[in-house]
Amino acid sequence: MDTMQQHLSPDAADTHAPWWFSLLGRLLEPWLRLKRDPAEPAALLKPDVPVCYVIERHGLSDALILERACREAGLPSPLAPIRGLPLRQRRAMFALSRRDGWLLGRTRKRNPREALRQLMRALEAQSGRDVQLVPVAIYVGRAPNRQSGWFSVLFSENWVVVGRFRRLLALLLNGRDTVVHFSPPVSLRQVLDEAGGERPERLVRKVSRVLRAHFRRIRAAVIGPDLSHRRTVVDSVLNAEPVRAAIAATAAKERISYARAWRRAQDFALEIAADYSHPVVRSASFLLSWFWNKLYDGIAMHHLDSLRAIAPGHEVVYVPCHRSHADYLLLSYQLYQSGIVVPHIAAGVNLNLPVIGPILRRGGAFFLRRSFKGNALYSVVFNEYLAQLVARGVPLEYFIEGGRSRTGRLLAPRGGMLAMTVRAFLRTPRRPVVFQPVYVGYEKLMEGKSYIGELSGQPKEKESLLGLLRGLRTLLRQRYGRVTINFGEPVFLTPLLDAAAPEWRQAGEDIDARQGWFPGVIDALAARIQVNVNRAADVNPINLLALVLLSTPKHAIAEADLLAQLELSKALLEELPYSDRVTITPASPAEIVAYGERMGWIRRVAHPLGDVLVTEGDQAVLLSYFRNNVLHLFATAAWVAACFLNNRRMARASVQRLGRLVYPFLQAELFLPWDEDGFVARIQATLDFFAQRGLLESSGEGRVYQRGPGQGDAAYQLRTIARSLLQAFERYYIAIAALVKNGPRTLSAAELENVCTLTAQRLGMLHELAAPEFFDKSLFRGFIQKLRERRVIWPDADGKLDFAPELAAVAQEARVILTRELRHSILKITPGAEAAPAEPPAAAQGGA
Repeated sequence: MDTMQQHLSPDAADTHAPWWFSLLGRLLEPWLRLKRDPAEPAALLKPDVPVCYVIERHGLSDALILERACREAGLPSPLAPIRGLPLRQRRAMFALSRRDGWLLGRTRKRNPREALRQLMRALEAQSGRDVQLVPVAIYVGRAPNRQSGWFSVLFSENWVVVGRFRRLLALLLNGRDTVVHFSPPVSLRQVLDEAGGERPERLVRKVSRVLRAHFRRIRAAVIGPDLSHRRTVVDSVLNAEPVRAAIAATAAKERISYARAWRRAQDFALEIAADYSHPVVRSASFLLSWFWNKLYDGIAMHHLDSLRAIAPGHEVVYVPCHRSHADYLLLSYQLYQSGIVVPHIAAGVNLNLPVIGPILRRGGAFFLRRSFKGNALYSVVFNEYLAQLVARGVPLEYFIEGGRSRTGRLLAPRGGMLAMTVRAFLRTPRRPVVFQPVYVGYEKLMEGKSYIGELSGQPKEKESLLGLLRGLRTLLRQRYGRVTINFGEPVFLTPLLDAAAPEWRQAGEDIDARQGWFPGVIDALAARIQVNVNRAADVNPINLLALVLLSTPKHAIAEADLLAQLELSKALLEELPYSDRVTITPASPAEIVAYGERMGWIRRVAHPLGDVLVTEGDQAVLLSYFRNNVLHLFATAAWVAACFLNNRRMARASVQRLGRLVYPFLQAELFLPWDEDGFVARIQATLDFFAQRGLLESSGEGRVYQRGPGQGDAAYQLRTIARSLLQAFERYYIAIAALVKNGPRTLSAAELENVCTLTAQRLGMLHELAAPEFFDKSLFRGFIQKLRERRVIWPDADGKLDFAPELAAVAQEARVILTRELRHSILKITPGAEAAPAEPPAAAQGGA
């Protein structure tokens, strides 16, 4: 370390600290534990160039912390003078402001211009010299741990400049959780060279402003924006011109006084607004640390560095997939533990329960009603509140699926919150907006059994405090494996707007000016987010077990076959990567099987000819959830394998042609990332992979592919892969068969949806399909909508669906994938127009 110090600056080790400074440093040392960010800041600096450090606030404790951090990192000491330059300044550091007072922390600006002026004059006098200006942000008590005391939360780092006594208490209570953030250095020589003859005094002021803005950005990224009291935010909302206009309109429409309408708007704002509290957030982190350790075996997080790089200076909107009530707690907890500010979270008003609601509100939750219809004033107040948050740079989090997925698939996005966020940005584009997709993967769900009930037609249980307390007792008796949080590729709003509407900057608040392109931007943004969530999937042992076991006829498989199929699945993911952000379990196939047994997902049945692994009953239904989490990763392989279910030989051109035909529907259902040409290229790569593995043989210079005999291992492995996606193809055939059987201009879209749901439910009973999602109405609704978008079907003047005769030919293509027996069974049980009821029974109305 000393060698590095001398390498960076020959005079680094020559410090001139007074005896009392060294004594205080030794006294304070047991109370301090420093976390450097980055861990090796020496890599940021240029060797042999003098360093001058800039800290945000002057204080003895900050100087002690900076000196120790530099010493431990092998950096030049801030206490040593900058040798070789004619400077009166005795230390290689200065501060932008000073603390005054022992209790209240009154602050007056300490003008840094004198120190900067000296440095610039010295560099002007010696043209060959340079100085690296290194901003260093110091935060005491930022990252709590389980051993920290409850009292220490009151003295955590925030935006308030405290006095020396409070700072001393903060050091004693929270000093072991101190973060020292080193920013990349600024070359003063480069600043002077780029100044272009600018007056030195003006240049000094400019550098000072840039440094202050930099420290504000870093503090906002680490601690959170400087939020006023909740009532101040509410007052800003109520004083905004759109809200005042809406209040006046409500008063006129309902013939009530303006004061009464204003009070109603105030009630709405108070119902919505968060009441963010740093001490509550820190306190919650203690409770959650204990809670997660009781529930989970660990929480893994990947690709956080990309978020760290973009967060400063951006309005960050987190858009996770929604699998469980634990999603937002886990994400906020992990962000806080990683030194990133906790976002404000949009929560359904159903969670605003007694006791729980106020805690969530102080943790950053703001509440919204399920529907804004019929309440124009509420809608305007909510839009304005969101706009205030965006304008203030408050990070946000919301779920664009609109609710938790009961099937494990991503749900079709709802664009309401996205539209409000984009409108807020267009109104005041102060800082660029970036949407951060987040994938959350589980190995067991708290809500698993309730999801089965809801998909089978049982009503959703209403949230209540009593129900929560009862549920906690049950939760704490079980273990839920590991959780993984993966950050997907961010979606930047400005480039998307530039591509869709280059004139967007001129639109401003003119709604009419953006009517043509705004809805398309929201749809494109929502689709991009969902695609990027899926491109950050985590493949855990339970996902792989579910994928294989649920593709067997009786959810049972010989151990040797299971191990071989697991190895094939991992090889497929590794050799044909879906995305560079997908993470895959490092466990071997044998370890995966053993883990599944420990978690209780599968059961071993001993047999003299070899053990059999099975999953039964509700466990099999629950496993379908975890299969669906990663089904998109195997979509291309499942399609290629499905082409060889009923065909021993197929031409490559036929596989690709049919792939183009089915891909738009798979893409819409699974949020796949390719266009049609990209999917065809993926098909070719998969054919090559299967050929290399011996599952297929190619002939005719790769124009024709052939599988082995049906009783062989290769054919068995292909069947297992194909069956993972077979139910999707069956649903598509049910919809097309219902249209063809009933004839054109007979069924409306709603009637077709009901017919499909009934047929799927009946088929599931006859063929023992243990997956309530098979007759999920939302999946049929999405398929029918895609048929309309592709102009395969269209409504007539009476709202009935019409189609061209070619649709029957499309139905005939199903023989490639589906067996004759299954096709005949679907045609037999699909009701005609005279037999189709208006609504399926409750048990058939599974869905999200």
